[in-house]
Amino acid sequence: MRILFVEPPKDFWFLMGEYMPPPLGILQLAAYVEDKCQNVEIEVLDCQAKDLDWRGLEKRMESFDPDIVASSGLATCNAYITARTLETAKTVKPDVLTLAGGQHFTATAQESLEAYPEIDVIVRGEGERTLVELLEVSAQKVSLSRVKGISYRAKGKIWHNPPRPLIENLDKLPYPAYHFVEDVVHKYHFTMMGSRSEYAIIEGSRGCQHRCTFCSQWRYWEGAWRVKSAKRIADEMEFCFQNYGSKTLWLTDDDFSFGKRGRDLCNEIIRRGFSDDIMWWVQARCDDVVKYQSLLPTMRKAGNYWMLLGAESNSSSILNSFNKKTDPGDAKKAVKILKKNDIFSQAMLIIGERGDTAESIAALREFANDLDPDLAIFVVLTPLPGTQIYETARRNGWIEDTNWANYDMIHAVMPTETLSREELQEELYRCYRSFYGSMSRRLKGIFSSNKLKRRCYRYLAGQGIMNQLRSLF
Repeated sequence: MRILFVEPPKDFWFLMGEYMPPPLGILQLAAYVEDKCQNVEIEVLDCQAKDLDWRGLEKRMESFDPDIVASSGLATCNAYITARTLETAKTVKPDVLTLAGGQHFTATAQESLEAYPEIDVIVRGEGERTLVELLEVSAQKVSLSRVKGISYRAKGKIWHNPPRPLIENLDKLPYPAYHFVEDVVHKYHFTMMGSRSEYAIIEGSRGCQHRCTFCSQWRYWEGAWRVKSAKRIADEMEFCFQNYGSKTLWLTDDDFSFGKRGRDLCNEIIRRGFSDDIMWWVQARCDDVVKYQSLLPTMRKAGNYWMLLGAESNSSSILNSFNKKTDPGDAKKAVKILKKNDIFSQAMLIIGERGDTAESIAALREFANDLDPDLAIFVVLTPLPGTQIYETARRNGWIEDTNWANYDMIHAVMPTETLSREELQEELYRCYRSFYGSMSRRLKGIFSSNKLKRRCYRYLAGQGIMNQLRSLF
């Protein structure tokens, strides 16, 4: 049996610049299948890294002649790309079994199977064990009804099998199968971070302890938070560094675990003697940075140079509506603490909450300028399927744009009570113009003593981000 995992052709998300990450999801699945299945031939095709367009993908499918094609789940804004990938597979080989998965298709299993006849099966939620059982059942040519965790089409109907229990011990999972993309692993990079190559993603946990209304992650992982041990995370970091030269690492946890586990991880990295050779970055809550600030010198020593903060808003009422359970003051304290420890601060800020007005967004701009993080990313509140906000917005008829391609957090798909979508788009542009239009901020960035900040601002200066943003609308 042959299975082809595909990362489809797609455009860069321009706010991230030249960002080409390894296709972690399908590399994890490929590794698990390789470990558990006999007589299965596996190929992972990363079209972006291989510079393949749709015709190139079609040719590779013809050459490999797969029995099963599984497309990377990607994000909601790439849902049509996933469907097109599987449509291409059906064009090449009509009887091929096509699989989709990930957060978007898990949350929209019924409507996606109704809308896309090219999708045969949707793997809902955590995919490793489900995929292995699916392969076994397919090889035996018996009914899919016994496979937990899938939705599928059969006998003219759509069926949703019971969910599959989550994996209890994540430490036992194999490392992502980078050997399947070894010929292009040098192409994975994040230029804005100063990394032209040698970039890897490390999964330290699945799920989150928090319940933000705009986030699809915690629901996708069934409200559970499961962690890998500090040793297991350090093992994988060291493996990527030694075997693939990965010096820039994103620890992709939805919320970094500071506390004892975070300290153990830092000490493991330092003890192994490669902390001076790598740079890793994390996502964190502002209140956790404040609470665990005593850990930051150790994190910096262990190679943590960059931290993405979920600041979100200057308004306590908006933060409460997001169920963030933080205070705007936490963001100000967190940025100052990170600067004190020479850790690059990136703040995420959201406009477009239902009660937002032109005045409240102007106040957010002032807040961002006063906050003065090293980098600010402004996004529009987007009702992603699987979130509480999506359910509320759909129930109340707020959603005006149902084109999934626009669910990229840059295009407004619903208005506020006082602002149209068009006005909200203009407000987003004003946010970026207010922050990055400051000549003094740009000059300070370009000539910063912080090497990472200096690289980042010189890169931004050459990209013309403001003109790109304006051209979208």
